[in-house]
Amino acid sequence: MKRTTILLFTILILASILLAACKPAAPTAAKYTVATDATWPPFETVNESTKEVEGLDIDIMKAIAAKAGIELEFVNIPFDSLLTGLSQCQYDLAISSITITEERKQSMAFSDPYFEAGQIVVVAKDNADIQGKADLKGKKIGAQLGTTGEIEGKAISAEYVAYDTIDLAFLDVISGQLDAVISDNPLALGFVGQYPDKLKAVGEVFTDENYGIAVCNKKPDLVKKINEGLAAIKSDGELDKITEKWLGSK
Repeated sequence: MKRTTILLFTILILASILLAACKPAAPTAAKYTVATDATWPPFETVNESTKEVEGLDIDIMKAIAAKAGIELEFVNIPFDSLLTGLSQCQYDLAISSITITEERKQSMAFSDPYFEAGQIVVVAKDNADIQGKADLKGKKIGAQLGTTGEIEGKAISAEYVAYDTIDLAFLDVISGQLDAVISDNPLALGFVGQYPDKLKAVGEVFTDENYGIAVCNKKPDLVKKINEGLAAIKSDGELDKITEKWLGSK
């Protein structure tokens, strides 16, 4: 009797082990690499305390990922390298104040737009000669490499200087080495806010642009997931809350 009980107990244990082994593993969320150039506060920057990337774009991407059921790994790289890498599908996604353009659509896919922006001119606080884009002819102007600001700057009859990071351009305006910077208006106003006694924005926003999340053009299913997540945070008000958190307005 005792031997029979032990035998039955052993069979039950073996059966439970076998069933556990045959049970399919719980599905894990897909993980995607997201490239960003964390030199564009308040859209993307590096937190000096945590050394993590943060900002409006980062919060938007995380909110979309939560809705889409995907995981993210952020990679901080220069903007021109970001565009090149994304076009070659070295990264799955990129979010970095990226303007949707027809040229960029040739080598990468885009989500639906999530933010409206445009180019504006920033000069030194005491500069009385430059009142807007029309006054930039013959001046020394700068923008960040690979951006739509660079496209605009190169189209002007002026001495153009390309910068790897936009903060260096603004610092050169402050030091007098540069007459003006052309930059996306939210970013430009952020730097003016940091140096209100040294910088000012002049003229009107002179381009009409939309930011989108860039996606490897070999992954149409990922574009669909991102757009569904973006639509969800638009409809439930989360996108507005994130924008207000970083910019103070919708």
